[in-house]
Amino acid sequence: MAQIKPRTLSGFMELLPARQVQFDRMVDILRKSYSLYGFTPLDTPAIEASEVLLAKGGGETEKQIYRFTKGDSDLSLRFDLTVPLAKYVALHQNELTFPFRRFQIGKVYRGERAQKGRYREFYQADIDVIGDGSLDITNEAEIPSIIYKTFTALGLKRFKIRVNNRKVLNGLFALLGLEEQAGDVMRTIDKLEKIGPEKVKAILTDDFAVAADTADTLLGLLAAEDPMAALEPFKGKNELFDLGVSELETVVKYMSAYGVPEDHFMVDLTIARGLDYYTGTVYETVMLDHPEVGSICSGGRYDNLAEYYTDKQLPGVGISIGLTRLFSVLEAQGYLNEEMNTAPADVLILPMTEDLSAAISFATALRDAGVRAQLHCEKKKFKQKLSYADKLSIPYAAFLGEDEIAQGKVTVKDLTSGEQQTVTPAEAVALVQAGLAARSGGAPIRDKD
Repeated sequence: MAQIKPRTLSGFMELLPARQVQFDRMVDILRKSYSLYGFTPLDTPAIEASEVLLAKGGGETEKQIYRFTKGDSDLSLRFDLTVPLAKYVALHQNELTFPFRRFQIGKVYRGERAQKGRYREFYQADIDVIGDGSLDITNEAEIPSIIYKTFTALGLKRFKIRVNNRKVLNGLFALLGLEEQAGDVMRTIDKLEKIGPEKVKAILTDDFAVAADTADTLLGLLAAEDPMAALEPFKGKNELFDLGVSELETVVKYMSAYGVPEDHFMVDLTIARGLDYYTGTVYETVMLDHPEVGSICSGGRYDNLAEYYTDKQLPGVGISIGLTRLFSVLEAQGYLNEEMNTAPADVLILPMTEDLSAAISFATALRDAGVRAQLHCEKKKFKQKLSYADKLSIPYAAFLGEDEIAQGKVTVKDLTSGEQQTVTPAEAVALVQAGLAARSGGAPIRDKD
């Protein structure tokens, strides 16, 4: 029989064990951070009816979606976590308590061209707050504190949350006579950081018939060092603009109270978020030492999450972290904490007698105490067993020979220092617990100060 060459499809991440432990640790931290703010976990199906997923789709979305038929069913793999959330809230609106706060960490699928930083299967980590008819602005101020808490817990230090408000931009467009081109202008200025002001101006003037002096005025405002001061002369001239400025001022005011340090956020009028989906506050988070990476967490306020599924007004605010992409960037830039304990076990137990009862009992005692224990009972040389522990970075080995069993004791060896002690099983458990606490290795990310 001809053998099939094993391979992983392009655009799909597959990690070796140690890296998988680091990735899972990041997921655990995200879950804990989100839970601190009263978000409930949600897990929607990876496969939905195509008509449900594509209700607000079309265009590029429909081109990228993995779509297939099974019998008479037209099915698709989810391409994000927001559309399934919209379906979920519309379906269960009479059973949910609002505001509904959920987080979801799961895989999504996009059939786009695989390249560095772009995957066809990847994890997203989303949080959203959904209101019933209305949603207070304080929710928009709280989101940056969740971003700050989450990335700090992961170990990142040098990042900045950039905040803006779409109402401010739309109000400005109206004041500058750009209402008809608002969508095109919004999407164009969202490219400022990638292509620079000269190319943005060229697109505005050449493609969308924006007057050169108007483009200069707009780009000058967007480049202002003190954005809030730059907006002052425009106050009182447009109701939507005034509302947006008021919301932006409220968000900035409460962010400090929510514990976000001033050096970790800024008002940035260039943040537009190209999607027409957003209607109020918008966010982008960047790594200060690697701006070329782009946003590592983004999102914003939207007026009606589930308009394609229900007549009920369900406004919300949310953010999304592309976790697979972030992990690959951190790995490539050397940010992953190589000192973190990624071993599958804390203690490797090496029985040295035919009767395994004492070794099994000790393994049970360790596990009852929350210590991960693995029995190595293979017929291999002692040196090979220690080599096994070394390759997996297991920190402790425990030996149970005839002498230890006769004394009711166990020999524990610290495989890092080489020190070993023969103690009672209870003392051995305490010894390992103390050692593990001292060498936890910290957060999964090691950032610069």
